[in-house]
Amino acid sequence: ITMAATRSVMRAVRVFEFGGPEVLKLQSDVLIPHPKEDQVLIKVHACGVNPVETYIRSGNYARKPALPYTPGSDVAGVIEGVGEHVTAFKKGDRVFTISTISGGYADYAVAAANRVFPLSDKLDFSQGAAIGIPYFTAYRALFQKGRAKAGESVLVHGASGGGGIATCQIARACGLKVLGTAGTEEGMNMVLRNGAHQAFNHREANYIDKIKEYMGTEGVDIIIEMLSNVNLATDLQLLSYAGRVMVVGCRGPIEINPRDTMSKESSIIGVSLFLATEEERRECATALLGGAEAGWLKPIVGSEYPLEEAVKAHEDIIHSSGARGKMVLL
Repeated sequence: ITMAATRSVMRAVRVFEFGGPEVLKLQSDVLIPHPKEDQVLIKVHACGVNPVETYIRSGNYARKPALPYTPGSDVAGVIEGVGEHVTAFKKGDRVFTISTISGGYADYAVAAANRVFPLSDKLDFSQGAAIGIPYFTAYRALFQKGRAKAGESVLVHGASGGGGIATCQIARACGLKVLGTAGTEEGMNMVLRNGAHQAFNHREANYIDKIKEYMGTEGVDIIIEMLSNVNLATDLQLLSYAGRVMVVGCRGPIEINPRDTMSKESSIIGVSLFLATEEERRECATALLGGAEAGWLKPIVGSEYPLEEAVKAHEDIIHSSGARGKMVLL
């Protein structure tokens, strides 16, 4: 009998009330969930930490889970068991997810089988935990919503985090001209190593002028915007004719001049992976699994934290001095 079979409880981070990072409580007596039909149980080796999880935890987000809940969607691990009608996976398979039912900040997690994908042998579990939301959102922003084409230019605003690096890798592999911004020298170098043709420091006062100078009169076709509450107004001035800003991240309101969209017939388009159809998710998965095989999908893992330090991870993802890859709980 395996240890898991004799021990029916696990560690999991639980949220009993909305609020700051301190509401994340690690408990060691949480029952291991059972997979129902069309579900799988995963022994979690790593779980990605995403900014959206901090917004949900604070209670200031459009989606509010029923309390108490366990955060976390991007799990990588090994299939521990499968529910009825699941034929795509078996015990022992290495997998990653784009969402879970029971929450990923835990030793075990249940997920719908159609949100689970095989993890390439070329990637470790921490890298597997860095694929889900960042890469699927990047692909959706670029192609499903942004209609990017080879030969177009893309500016990734905030390119050194998990989502930014994903966007740079995908865009470069698909033949776009890639510009990225970061807040540190180290971040800029990471952006250049992961597909960007040119990097800019968004902490420099005149960096917008440098981007304009680099692009000349053409402007940028697509901007992938991770912090639209700070950058949206200036983004509109960087766009080409019929250019579009893809709003991937936002932490509050901003004032813009709508006339800036008229002069170039530009668009501001919101992106939410949560609204993707089953077919769109499959398209993302097919493209990304192909990228892992081809070798251009290579998640960069930044800070790694034990499950006990989930509170610190939530503090750091919002307040760190500059993103450097994907944040992961082990």
